[in-house]
Amino acid sequence: MDIVLVEVCDSNPISNLNLEELEVEYPGVSVLRTECLSKCGLCEHNVYAYVNGHIVFAKDPDTCLERIRSRIEHDLAWLDECE
Repeated sequence: MDIVLVEVCDSNPISNLNLEELEVEYPGVSVLRTECLSKCGLCEHNVYAYVNGHIVFAKDPDTCLERIRSRIEHDLAWLDECE
């Protein structure tokens, strides 16, 4: 069962990274690539993704990916506490 959803816009530089490796690194994570997430102003100036509905952004793809990982770990830890 997927419990963490990472959504990325195909037009954003973050989509150039192999984000599907997050699905292997963190069981329960799904990466969803879409044509547009309707955040054009943000997309124009920042690298970003949604992680379970929370916007994670940075000025460069590598920093954004690290922030995505941190958000995933935060969400997974919170879900573990709820069990």
